[in-house]
Amino acid sequence: MSNTSTRTRWTDVRLLQALEEVVERELDRHLRVFKEWMPHEYVPWSRGRDFDGPLGGEPWSAEQSPLTEVGRVSLVVNLLTEDNLPSYHHEIATLFGRDGAWGTWVHQWTSEEARHSMVLRDYLIASRAVDPVELERARMTHMRNGFVSDNRHSPLHTVAYVAFQELATRISHRNTGHASGDPLCDRMLAQVANDENLHMIFYRNLLGAAFELAPDQAMQAVTEVVTNFRMPGHGMPGFERAAARIAVDGVYNPRVHLDDVLLPVLRHLKVAAIGGLGPDGVEAQEQLGLLLDTLAVQAARFDERRAAILARRAAAKG
Repeated sequence: MSNTSTRTRWTDVRLLQALEEVVERELDRHLRVFKEWMPHEYVPWSRGRDFDGPLGGEPWSAEQSPLTEVGRVSLVVNLLTEDNLPSYHHEIATLFGRDGAWGTWVHQWTSEEARHSMVLRDYLIASRAVDPVELERARMTHMRNGFVSDNRHSPLHTVAYVAFQELATRISHRNTGHASGDPLCDRMLAQVANDENLHMIFYRNLLGAAFELAPDQAMQAVTEVVTNFRMPGHGMPGFERAAARIAVDGVYNPRVHLDDVLLPVLRHLKVAAIGGLGPDGVEAQEQLGLLLDTLAVQAARFDERRAAILARRAAAKG
């Protein structure tokens, strides 16, 4: 990296234009490796039957669910998160634009993501995994609230955020499948997680290109995103209680966030080893290192609390 590139302050417009060629290349790569799949093929329709209401079917009750308790909680969180796709589309389309390679990617990403809420909801309803009335009311509340990105002020911050967030979503789906207690659910979520992984690779590679063009600004963006990271579903009804249950049962928690999300992306991009930075970049790089140390301490403390909770839970079961 030259000192010129290191010291250049890129405007949002210039950076988006400079990254357009990378977006086009990554989009071509994505379309080559992406394999079409059909949501209806992953739904156990044979489990379905009419609910009470106009069709006079059977009311829902908890014992009908094939899922573990944490599986139900986590699947609802995952689905409500996916439900807010219209808001996510608005945010990224506003930032990245609807023209050229950026616009093509935005629409491709949106069309792929739409499958996730389709298949999750169909699975939950067909298998009677959750109360459909509560689920629909939660969807209405969450979508009425919409979503405002913490990083809407900056395309570069948004690229950094989604590089981590797409991997976090992949991990959440995959771990939910493992914890669900239903092999059909596990297989379905493995397919959804595969999509999220491909999206992560797109954004991670784009972030790598941003480091080549604007290393100081990219380092600052990554540090600020890691510092303030929140999952996109944080505003849904009952999120904090659900997140606590999901954390204790190992689906997503501080340890998973650090070891399976933050560190893999940062190591792949070799962020700690990037040299030739200006003062702002060096300061951000040092702050990031200190932050990761702090997060490691917090993860260790959480591990201790989680072990104690699980021990009490096991003792209570006798």
